[in-house]
This record gives sequence, structure tokens and C-alpha cells, in this order.
Amino acid sequence: MRHGGTTLLCTLALLLSACAHAPTESRAVPTGTGDLGVVVERASGSLSVVNTSERRLLGRIEGLGDLSHASVVFSRDGALAYVFGRDGALTRVNLLSRRIEARVAQAGNSIGGAISQDGTLVAAQNYEPGGIKVFDARTLALLADIPAEHAPGQRSRVVGLADLPGHRFIFSLFDADQIWIADVSQPGTPRITRFEQIGHQPYDALLTPNGRYYIAGLFGEDGLALIDLWAPQPRSRKILQGYGRGQQPLPVYKMPHLRGWAVAGRQAWLPAIGRHEVLVVDTETWTEVGRVPVAGQPVFVMARPDGRQVWVNFAVPDYHRVQVIDTPSQQIVRTIEPGKAVLHMEFTPRGEAGWISSRDDNRVSVIDTGSLQTLDTLSVPAPSGIFFTSRAMRMGF
Repeated sequence: MRHGGTTLLCTLALLLSACAHAPTESRAVPTGTGDLGVVVERASGSLSVVNTSERRLLGRIEGLGDLSHASVVFSRDGALAYVFGRDGALTRVNLLSRRIEARVAQAGNSIGGAISQDGTLVAAQNYEPGGIKVFDARTLALLADIPAEHAPGQRSRVVGLADLPGHRFIFSLFDADQIWIADVSQPGTPRITRFEQIGHQPYDALLTPNGRYYIAGLFGEDGLALIDLWAPQPRSRKILQGYGRGQQPLPVYKMPHLRGWAVAGRQAWLPAIGRHEVLVVDTETWTEVGRVPVAGQPVFVMARPDGRQVWVNFAVPDYHRVQVIDTPSQQIVRTIEPGKAVLHMEFTPRGEAGWISSRDDNRVSVIDTGSLQTLDTLSVPAPSGIFFTSRAMRMGF
């Protein structure tokens, strides 16, 4: 009995010792990253870190500069976010510790970036000076500087940057009517493939989820430029030419955005420049198969992860609305008014909820995609871009 009592006491002592030395985990610092995300605080130069499963704010990261047109990509494990500021700064932040780990002023005016397939390279697309710069994702050391020089002494602003399989990036030259692919397998000697005369003023682009097609919207003409990247000899061709033929285009109050999330199943859903319409395109033939009249000039046209719904937000004066389109019927099923100045939307990884930022009402609304009812609202100062770590697992994000 005494021996058994001694054994029990020793066991209890060991358990207490283990508990005393076990790390305590704060609720505010989750160990997993799959349900994390960030909301850009446009006016303050900060990020709000959020938990998408619990629909709550975890904390803030300050000191990120001009975030008036910020975008974010994530490391493979979702723990690190790379933030591209309008002031040309590239910042690596740790979402778990909520601290800035590294920061470099790499350009004068930057509007986005991309991360390579294996997560080792980060590329920034720049307006000033025009071109892209490629950095080591671990250290932010500059590895390649690729000026978008399309004529002697003339550089173009770069838009539509996306990652391709391998150490490759594809991007459009707004001022040169060109698309380039940069292979930076050997960063010191990048190899450039140029596609010229692709159409007037490519303003943004998307990469289809399978990485096959790169599509650039054209601001200077009705239509889009498409490249089949799986073709033995890829070339650019125009699609949807003259979709507004015979109609007077409306003034464009905010440039539409294209990204891979606008592809739902076999169809691509695209904003029509200068129209109150969303174009529906068959991705096998790349021909128009429908149009959906919407409340205003569409800015973001985003497909729910399963492709069953497409959500659309708008430029002024209709930027307090979001319309939900049912993709099988191509009908608007709900108009949501979450707040003033809706700037961005993002779906949770498996699409049970959509998050919407309303800048002028200082809030983010979380909407159930089944009932289309509001689940929660979060108070965030002047929110704009919303980015979830699930993007780390997808090309073109």
C-alpha cells in the first residue's frame, strides 16, 4: 500500500511538473494559420488580423505606410504575409506574433505583387519605376530587377502580375500594349518572353485556377487579350471584341478588377468596362454566352469557391451595394447593402461566408452565403482589402 501510495505521489509530481513547464497558449495567438486573414486599414497604414472561423479580430499590425491600394500574398504555411504598399514598400509580417519581420522600400509607386509556386520568391509590380522586382522571400534581398522598358528610355507601368508554375511570373505593360513572362529560375539572368500588340492598355489580368489561361482586360478598347499558356507555341489573341459595339460607353469612375476568383466552373464572369453589365464567357470556346444587367459599374466580380454564386460590387454612386448572382440561372437573387463605400469582398476557404469591407462605415460585415443574412459585423477603421491565408494554396493569388 505504501509502495502504491509512493508511486501515485511520484506520478502526480511528474504531471504537475510537466504542467508547470508546458507552454501556455494565449487565445489571441492561434497555432494554426488556416483560419487567419488580414483586413487592410486604408487610412492608418495598418492591418487588422482576423480569425475567420470565430469571426473576430485578433489584433493589429501598424507601421505599414501607404496602404491606399495595398495587396497581400502569403507564405506556404500561411504564417507570413507579404504586403505591397502604394508607396513602393514591401513588408513581411508574422501573423502569429503580429509583428513586422522585414521591410524594404523597393519602388516609388507599387500596386501589388505575387509569390512563386514554391514560396521562395516574392515579386512586386511597379508603376514607378515601371517594371517588376523579385526578392528572396526569407530575407527580402533583391534578386532580380526587370525594367519594363519597351523602347529606349521608355518604361511602362506594370499591372496584372501573377505567378506561373516554376519560377515564372506573367504581367502586362499598360503603356506598351504588351504581356511579358519572366523566368527567374536564374535570378541574375532572367529570361523574358514578350507578347506584343496584344490590345490597347491592358489594365488588369486574371489567371484561370488551373493556370492555363492568362486574360488581360483592355481599357483602351472593347475586348480582352488571352494567352493559352499550355499551347506548344503560346500566342496572344483577342476575345469578346466589340462587346459594347454601337453603344455609348459610360464614364468609368473606378477601374474594374480581374482575378482568378471570377472563374466559376466552365464560365468566366467579367466586368464590362463602361457598362452596367457582367459578361458571362464560356471558357472552352471563349465566346460570350450571357450578360447580366447589374446595379452599376462593376468593380470586383467574385465567384464563391463552389462557383454557385457570383458577388459583384460597384463604383460610385452605387458603391454601397453588393449583388448576388445565381450562376445556373444567371439571375440576381439578392441585393445587399452592407454599408457605405464597399471596397472589397472575400470568401472563407470553403465558401460558407462572405466578408465585405465598408470603408466609410468603418466596418466589415460577415454574410452567410446560404441565407444571405448578416452573421456578424467587425469594427475596423476605414477597411479596404480583405485577404485570407487560403490564398496561399491557389495560383494567381
